Amino acid sequence: LFINNLTMALRWGICSAAKISHDFIVALKTLPDTSHQVVAIGARSLESAQKLATTHSIPRSYGSYDELANDPEIDVVYIGTIHPAHLSSARMMLEAGKPVLCEKPLTMNADDTRTLIKLAREKNLFFMEGVWMRYFPAIVELRRLIREDAIGKVNYVNVTFGFRIKSGVKNRLTEPELGGGAVLDIGIYCINFVSMVFGGEKPEKIHAKGILSSNETDNLVAITLTYPRDRIAQITCSIISDLPCEAFVSGTKGEIKVPKRFWCPTKLETPDGIKEFPLPKPYLPTNFANSEGFCYEAEEVRHCLQEGKKESAVMPLEETQLVAEIMDEVMKQVGVIHFK
Repeated sequence: LFINNLTMALRWGICSAAKISHDFIVALKTLPDTSHQVVAIGARSLESAQKLATTHSIPRSYGSYDELANDPEIDVVYIGTIHPAHLSSARMMLEAGKPVLCEKPLTMNADDTRTLIKLAREKNLFFMEGVWMRYFPAIVELRRLIREDAIGKVNYVNVTFGFRIKSGVKNRLTEPELGGGAVLDIGIYCINFVSMVFGGEKPEKIHAKGILSSNETDNLVAITLTYPRDRIAQITCSIISDLPCEAFVSGTKGEIKVPKRFWCPTKLETPDGIKEFPLPKPYLPTNFANSEGFCYEAEEVRHCLQEGKKESAVMPLEETQLVAEIMDEVMKQVGVIHFK
């Protein structure tokens, strides 16, 4: 097994032939093939698995997730299915003894998240929610600046994430059965950012207001999180409005801004000026902005497995659970019912 041989490449299995899986593979290919190799892809149809396998020269393709789970030549599985399928696909991979990197949100609600974390721990397997934002060099630097007191005691965080989806067109973001809604899809980044800045502490108060779609999914949500010791965060996430998509961290000695696309940033505005963090060049176009930055979380997975860790210290499972609980409470206050 790879884990016992630090010189071998980490062998990835990809679960789902979705757009995000294409992007993740492109990002892996920015890394040396002595470190990472994609060896198999499983999808619901063999045709879509083979198509992606052909695009990226992946040796094995399967027309079911089950076959992927039972491939003995895989060290870790990346799960890129739609949100509501995360629970079943992650469970299947863990039951088959595979370490898992699962796209965010880990599941649709805190109960299901707890179930998966418990299973991973029972099986003694590495398990991580793919909050790729946390591994970007710009965010690593942000955490360092906060830790080293560059802006003093942080007392206020403001994060927005919003874009306008086409009206009148069926969209996964407004369909309950597809895991629709702003909070689960993009609000998770905002809440995760706040939680990261405040060290994974539990907020004292959660206050949320929102606007629902005709399907009763959340279109726009405004959240205030109050933390102990006089700290406040304000979050707005929306799929019906174009928002700045920035994160602003204010402390007693200064401010730091993560400019547009704070969830996959290449710049930081600090008291010492603008710092830039260019991404590697992708070998094929990606579906989503800055997807080549998936390489940073992939490297984290490799390091964790090399060191025999069962979770990442940068995105601990306890904090994945906390963020899931905050999202549950937000959706409850706003009146979203389908997440349960």
